[in-house]
Amino acid sequence: MLIPTKEILLAAQREKKAVAAFNVFNLETVQASVQAAEEENRPVIIALGERYLPTVDLEGFAAMAIAIARKAAIPVALHLDHAYEKESIVRAIRCGFTSVMYDGSKYELGENIARTKDIADLAHMAGVSVEAEIGSVSRGAFSDEEEGDGRLTDPADAKRFVEETGVDFLAAAIGTVHGMYTGEPKIDLELLREIEAAVTIPLVLHGGSGTPDAIIAQAIESGICKVNVNTEVSLAAVSHLIRCASSAEAQRTHLSAIMADMQYTIAPVMKKFVKLLARQEQA
Repeated sequence: MLIPTKEILLAAQREKKAVAAFNVFNLETVQASVQAAEEENRPVIIALGERYLPTVDLEGFAAMAIAIARKAAIPVALHLDHAYEKESIVRAIRCGFTSVMYDGSKYELGENIARTKDIADLAHMAGVSVEAEIGSVSRGAFSDEEEGDGRLTDPADAKRFVEETGVDFLAAAIGTVHGMYTGEPKIDLELLREIEAAVTIPLVLHGGSGTPDAIIAQAIESGICKVNVNTEVSLAAVSHLIRCASSAEAQRTHLSAIMADMQYTIAPVMKKFVKLLARQEQA
């Protein structure tokens, strides 16, 4: 069933759990996301990054994803991730996305507030919830995200930002990275607790891939309600395709079978996160 993102995250906040937001790019990644969530009877957020729009038709993708979401046995939300352009956000709202992220983190605080408030006012008129970011998440290995400068979120700035923009959930920069870590993760959980005390809305963790399970569990305890996951899923899919390319038998296999097998390969990676974020015991 297709459910507003805000409804899913407010429920997670009440339950002291979190929901996985999987970055998706095609039919197989959407279906794997829903499959993993259905197997754990948990909600899921399927998220399309603005950076994929040069190769993914937004309206066509939305029609496909919404059809799959409506058939699902669990709550599914459709989210536009890391959007920098107002035009992309308007298109996403018009074709049925249940939330959008406006990323104004490259601007100084005052301008980020002004730009984000404009987006929030627009989206709220259509009943669409808004995520935003202050601070900046760095880019690690194997990521296709834009490079961030690693600025951590200031709790006082977070309080002002939320009050003045009216956003529905906030991405907090606490030391995670987009992609995989190239050294020991340095994640400031005390800072996260200070941010949670400063705001009342659900908090979002960007950079779930490679983050130790224990850190994620503590982050959920400290207010994280949504965890973005991309790179671990991508690595599993690419490894599958490399194996196919190096196998003489696979090279004679039809593309439909290779893509189906890729979906079956990434679904368990997604399921691991769904279970972890629900704070269930690992099987």
